Amino acid sequence: MSRTQFSAFETHQIGASHAPYDVHSAPTPAYGDGGYRPAREVTGPPRPRQGAARAPAPAPTPAPAPAPGEGRAARRRRERYAGRGDGSLRRLLPRALVLAFLAGGTTAFVAKDKAVELTVDGTPRTLHTFADDVTELLAEEGVEVGTHDVIVPAPATPLTSGEEVAVHYGRPVLLTLDGRRRQVWTTAETVEGALRRLGVRTEGAYLSTEGSRRIGREGLTLNVRTERVVTVMADGRARTIRTNAATVREAVEEAGVTLRGQDTTSVPATGFPRDGQTVTVLRITGSEEVREDPIPFAVRRVEDSSLYRGTEVVQQAGLPGLRRTTYALRTVNGVRGKPRRLRTEVVREPRTQIVLVGTRARPKSVRGADHLNWEDLAACESGGRPDAVDPSGTYGGLYQFDTHTWHSLGGEGRPEDAPAEEQTYRAKKLYVRGGADSWPHCGARLRE
Repeated sequence: MSRTQFSAFETHQIGASHAPYDVHSAPTPAYGDGGYRPAREVTGPPRPRQGAARAPAPAPTPAPAPAPGEGRAARRRRERYAGRGDGSLRRLLPRALVLAFLAGGTTAFVAKDKAVELTVDGTPRTLHTFADDVTELLAEEGVEVGTHDVIVPAPATPLTSGEEVAVHYGRPVLLTLDGRRRQVWTTAETVEGALRRLGVRTEGAYLSTEGSRRIGREGLTLNVRTERVVTVMADGRARTIRTNAATVREAVEEAGVTLRGQDTTSVPATGFPRDGQTVTVLRITGSEEVREDPIPFAVRRVEDSSLYRGTEVVQQAGLPGLRRTTYALRTVNGVRGKPRRLRTEVVREPRTQIVLVGTRARPKSVRGADHLNWEDLAACESGGRPDAVDPSGTYGGLYQFDTHTWHSLGGEGRPEDAPAEEQTYRAKKLYVRGGADSWPHCGARLRE
């Protein structure tokens, strides 16, 4: 404790507990009333009380005989001090009282002063303080603490001499632990200490920085991957490894398995491998297959007044289009999967078929032929079926026209495709032109 601290505290104690004090006017306690006694007493006659008759002064004590060999100066000093006994005692009494009072103040001062050890963030120092508790001590020393800082003992704890007070500053750590990021606070001063307090197992783990690295007040960013057990299934064999790999692909490679071409894994290869996880390697071979499919053409029907009603003529034949589709074929661990369509393109557009549809009224009679029995002739030639075709494919229709004859009579297309009325009309025209001999086997039926 410094002299300045002592004087200030002393002045405070006197000013707070007593009125201004004059050491020369302080009363002197009586000797015989249990008050203050000098350090040593001097024997002699008692002092008279005030007002009593003063007793005759005792005769002065004769000076002792000089000791053999004593010098003159020594003898004079002894004689001078021999007669001062009572006067010196009276003069020393007020001073003794002042010393006694100051001794009491000093005791109180010493009781308030405490020697403590303050450790701030690992740096200790011993100091003296009058603070009553830990909070006052930190305020006196200018130590600022935050929400994440730790104070031991608690801030409101009363202080006693010999107390040890420690302040541990909180440090922010942006921790990515096994792929999961979070913000944590720690009072540990090193990376290893922080992980130990967080309960993170570091044996076999990957640390993005050394475990002995100190953590400053500003904190740091830390990536930790603990050691995990992972089983890799590949090519019909299981491999169990201990790893701190960052991705599934790394773990598979550590197991001695190589991914080639389109090979993949049962879980995303870029994912984080979890403890106890089983990863299956999928061996994939792939190829492409091209398929061509026809595109049906449309039919457009156009009315034509030059054709008899019921007559249809194909003016433009339709042409199917062509569509080409490419599929991906994949085999996984020897098993072929469902084809997956990759792309489709139209190689050829379809061509529309145009059909002319007749709207002209068809004549029903031909002079000189209407009275004949055309039903019997048709029954004889085709069994009465308009679409009948002979086995050779040469003749067709109700009356078994050949194509040349049919066209010469004004017919279009094939006779078996024409309506029955038109076929009868063309047959009448043939009769007018060539008679019943046009049907050598059945023509006689017309006369009946």
